[in-house]
Amino acid sequence: MFGLYIHVPFCATRCGYCDFNTYTPTEVETSHETYLRALETELAKADTSPADTVFIGGGTPSLLGAAGLGRIMEMVHTHVGLKPGAEVTTESNPESTSPEYFEGLLEAGFTRVSLGMQSASTPVLKVLDRMHTPGRAVAAVKEALDAGFEHVNLDMIYGTPTETDDDVRATLDAVLSTGVDHVSAYSLIVEDGTAMARKVRRGELPAPSEDVYADRYEIISSTLEDAGFGWYEVSNWAREGGQCRHNLLYWRGGQWWGAGPGAHSFIGSTRFHNVKRPERYSELLAGGSLPIADQESLTAQEQHFEAIMLGLRLKEGIPREWIDESAWGVVDKHARAGLLSVGERVAVTDAGRLLADGIITDILAAE
Repeated sequence: MFGLYIHVPFCATRCGYCDFNTYTPTEVETSHETYLRALETELAKADTSPADTVFIGGGTPSLLGAAGLGRIMEMVHTHVGLKPGAEVTTESNPESTSPEYFEGLLEAGFTRVSLGMQSASTPVLKVLDRMHTPGRAVAAVKEALDAGFEHVNLDMIYGTPTETDDDVRATLDAVLSTGVDHVSAYSLIVEDGTAMARKVRRGELPAPSEDVYADRYEIISSTLEDAGFGWYEVSNWAREGGQCRHNLLYWRGGQWWGAGPGAHSFIGSTRFHNVKRPERYSELLAGGSLPIADQESLTAQEQHFEAIMLGLRLKEGIPREWIDESAWGVVDKHARAGLLSVGERVAVTDAGRLLADGIITDILAAE
């Protein structure tokens, strides 16, 4: 499978926990129009196969409106192409959507929408510096479903300082009331250089707790699974047929081209990424150059390690022959502890999900 990722670097405001390559209006001089023209130039230079999946992320792609995102899809059809039945997703923030927006997306060929809900608690949203009200995400899902979208995802963040178990349960109640077929739930990571990291360092917010993360994850997982969602990756649950094919492409070691400021790509055995600043990105493309900042060729061993690291986060796991003989003592140890299932494939069990990173590290260290 081959995927196309397109990065939209614009946000209306900066969330306190975010360290993504995004820019508010006061932080960047590049206009939406300049960005779109540069993006088309980059896509025209892409020497790729037609895409099985397209994912437009950010940032806040919905700030471009349905018309801007529709222009991007025209570029994709013209310069890259889509395979029959391709999955086409865009992220959207609830506060920058509307019924007309979702109708426009559907007309432009999008098949899936991912909405950032994060929490149904007003105090938690305030700590995260999110601008939307709790009810707006629920309303946006209804608008997307009413427009005709079959696949809608809601993103949750758990472990936010000041959040309670009841906040998480209320968020899950809101999620399950919407009718979405996919939920992503990510533990909050306090990244260096963010406003939240500075507040934690000054003692204005408590640091997140690993024990709290584990407790909240168990609440989320059991609630979603009781409601008919199955986990297919450690942080992702879906109803039957609702899995995100683009994300599966990453975890299964597929190839993808990343377009836009700061976007990452993996083609053949080469990983590369674009310059981050939108101004420099546009300048390079206007001058006839690709906006690549850096690249590296992965050795066979590095690709092997990545395949294990990514594949063991999936419920389906990896073929047993991928694991070197030198690591089987470690695999057997974790299997005896009930953390791995071993057959033709090796996979983390339900109990092993919370310890997946450590299990993967043990296997790779043994190899």
